Amino acid sequence: MVVVVVVVVVVVVVVVVVVVVVVVVVVVVVVVVIVVVAAVVVVVEVVVVVVVVVVEVVVVAVIVVVVVVVIVVVVVVVVVVVVVVVVVVVLVVVVVVVVVVVVVVVVVVEVVVVVVVVVVVVVVVVVVVVVVVVISALIGGVVKLVEGVVTIVAECWLQW
Repeated sequence: MVVVVVVVVVVVVVVVVVVVVVVVVVVVVVVVVIVVVAAVVVVVEVVVVVVVVVVEVVVVAVIVVVVVVVIVVVVVVVVVVVVVVVVVVVLVVVVVVVVVVVVVVVVVVEVVVVVVVVVVVVVVVVVVVVVVVVISALIGGVVKLVEGVVTIVAECWLQW
C-alpha cells in the first residue's frame, strides 16, 4: 500500500510538474507571441507612418513642382505677349511716323515746286513787261530824238 501511495504521489507530482511545465511553456509561448505580435504591429505602424510621410512629401513636392512650372509658364507667356504687343505697337508707331513724314515731305515739296513755278512765272512776266516797257520807252525816246534831230536839221537847212 505504501508503494501505491508513493506511486500515486509520484504520478501526482509528475502530473503537477508536467502541468506546471505546460503552463509555463504556454505562458512563455503566449508572452513570446504577444511580444512578436506587438513588435510586428509596431514595425508595421512605423513602416506605414514612414510610407505615409514619404508619400505626403512626394505629393507635396510634385504639387510644388507643378505649381512652379505653371507659374514659370504663365510668366513666360505673359512676357512673350507683352514683348509681342510692345513690338507691334512700336512697329505701328514707326509706320505711322514714316507715312506722316513722307506725306509731309511730299506736300512740302509740291508746295515748294508750285511756289517756285509761280515765282519764276511772275518774275519772267515782270521782266518781260519791264523789258517791253523799257524797249518801248527807248524806241519812243529814239523816235523823239530822231524827230528832234530831223526837225533841227530841217530848220537849219531851211535857214541857210
